Amino acid sequence: MALIVQKYGGTSVGNPERIKNVAARVASYRKKGDQVVVVVSAMSGVTDNLIKMAKEIMPLPNEREMDMLLATGEQTTIALTAIALHAMDIPATSMTGAQAGIVTDGVHTKAKIQNITPKSVHHLLDAGNVVIVAGFQGQTMEGQITTLGRGGSDLTAIALAAALKADLCQIYTDVDGVYTADPRIVPQAKKLPEISYDEMLELASLGAKVMQSRSVEFAKKFGVVFEVRSSLNDNPGTIVKEETLSMEGVVIRGVSLDKNQAKVTLVAVPDRPGVAAHVFKAIAEANINVDMIVQNISHNQGAPSTDISFTVDKPDLLKAKKVIDSLKEKIGFRDVIADEAIGKLSIVGVGMRSHPGVAAKMFETLAANGINIDMISTSEIKVSVVIELTKGEQAMKVIHEAFLGK
Repeated sequence: MALIVQKYGGTSVGNPERIKNVAARVASYRKKGDQVVVVVSAMSGVTDNLIKMAKEIMPLPNEREMDMLLATGEQTTIALTAIALHAMDIPATSMTGAQAGIVTDGVHTKAKIQNITPKSVHHLLDAGNVVIVAGFQGQTMEGQITTLGRGGSDLTAIALAAALKADLCQIYTDVDGVYTADPRIVPQAKKLPEISYDEMLELASLGAKVMQSRSVEFAKKFGVVFEVRSSLNDNPGTIVKEETLSMEGVVIRGVSLDKNQAKVTLVAVPDRPGVAAHVFKAIAEANINVDMIVQNISHNQGAPSTDISFTVDKPDLLKAKKVIDSLKEKIGFRDVIADEAIGKLSIVGVGMRSHPGVAAKMFETLAANGINIDMISTSEIKVSVVIELTKGEQAMKVIHEAFLGK
């Protein structure tokens, strides 16, 4: 008998028929004698629709109220999944994140899990129940409902697997594993049988939609080996685990394109010590994550000035602009420009550490195809560039062909 944590994404529970399919899959494990904890997302489209309704009322809604609103999406799915199991005469109990013992900090819309006390989950499992937990949400010590950010159901599943000491953690999605690129954009993309935590973490943080990056980080920290697989078939998935020596032989593991980025540029910022620190401290205090940063010295006559550009997630753009606008008078920059028409193209692979010339090959390939690079960011296992969004999919195809086309 094994203890299994399974997570089903929004597409996997997108309608009543698919919820019945999830229940049938859970039932097959249950019949083997396994204990099963199921973590579910909101049905596909529900979260986006809730956000849309809120923004029709107010462009920048209160974050506490957004958490109250968005948490309802997963609560609908857990109840429907429990009902589907009841229809098969299988005992099942649905639980909110709070009822499952998930305690978070107080940062609304991007809360971090501080602790999980899964006593209630263990009691229900021992009593013969399938336990269905609402992903993406938790509760502060003071009783405030919080959400974990987009893709937070992955984090719920990984964290529960760690807390419950589960034998197996499966992340079910609408693709049957991790591919070398998005197969919907690059039909030649190949499925990877296994991938290291570090590579998966980079791909997830760089726009690959298979996993939320914080969930991979959590899995690495607590040694949770997990499998990414499809809920729509029985094909084997991709195992995500510690790096092995064989992984270093492959230079590039994958190519990703993040269309969810926006660029903010502060024009003619006074070039004096402490200005950049002041800007990015204010942004951090607003709980906005900054990715790439580029600073260019302008050789203007008179007092020296500089342009500072940085990227944020598109949903944070309005909030970032509000923070920047509040600093204008104090800092004295001339203007702020926001650009949502960008994409971040990245290549990832632990083999880059021992193979020189990877970045040069990427830049040459883009140049040969008339694709201009706006910003560059590197680490020892990834190279990322910001390019025009309209050229993003073409860039992804030519880079995949250059590195992984054989």
